[in-house]
Order: sequence, then C-alpha cells, then structure tokens
Amino acid sequence: MTNEINYDKLMEKALKHVVIEALKIAADEGLPGEHHFYISFKTNHPDVRMSSNLLDQYPQEMTIVLQHQFANLMLSENYFEVDLSFSNIPHTLRIPYDSITYFADPHARFALSFAQSEAIEEGVTHQEPLKKASGETAEVVSIDAFRKK
Repeated sequence: MTNEINYDKLMEKALKHVVIEALKIAADEGLPGEHHFYISFKTNHPDVRMSSNLLDQYPQEMTIVLQHQFANLMLSENYFEVDLSFSNIPHTLRIPYDSITYFADPHARFALSFAQSEAIEEGVTHQEPLKKASGETAEVVSIDAFRKK
C-alpha cells in the first residue's frame, strides 16, 4: 500500500503520452504541413542505443530534429527508433521515452520539458525558450508548474 500519491510521476507520465501520440501520428501518417519535432534526450540512459561515434560526440545529452530527413520511425511500448543521417552517415537511434528531457513542435508553438528521475527530487528541469523564425517564443509546459511548493 502506498503512503501518498506521487502526482509528479503521474503528470510526467501523462505528458510523455502526449509525446508518444505525436510520434505515432508521425510514424503512421508522416508529419503534416510544417510540423517538426525537436527531441532532447539523455544519451547516457542505460537503454539508449546509438553508435559509439555519436555517443562519443554526445556523452550526456543530444537533440535530434524529425522533419524532412528521417526514416523508419517505429514505436514500441518503452522506446522509439528512428533512422537519421549525421554527416551523411545513416544511424539508427533507439530512444527510451523516459530518457526524453525536452520535446517541441515549433510550428505549433508547443514544447514540453521533463525532469529526469534524479532531477525530480532536486527540482531541476531542462528548459530553454524555443524561438520560431518569426522571433516569437513558444510556450514551454513543465511539470514543475504543477508541483506542490
């Protein structure tokens, strides 16, 4: 039996589901119109799978862009895989949902910032203002806004 309800974890899970649903749309139908995704994730997460060359370049965190040149976007229960090219070299990345620290769709002016499990207890999150080409700032929704002070 639980002593309390952990609303932080419930909120993070709900917001990650938004990311998963957006990725499902992209995998099933492609990205509509001008939509594109920025996804930052912890490369040192134990379930991340990427080439050692990329891991050497990005030992802590990496941001990928899903826009025009990605392939084989496949979703699983706990992760997604995508093929991307870096310096004209194709790579397959396996990214667990719980390694994601930031998700944005600049076209929709939508962004989510996620705390990592060790950062949740410290109250640390990864937030950066997202700028559109027009110079407008996108709204970043962080689960910290819903935390008890």
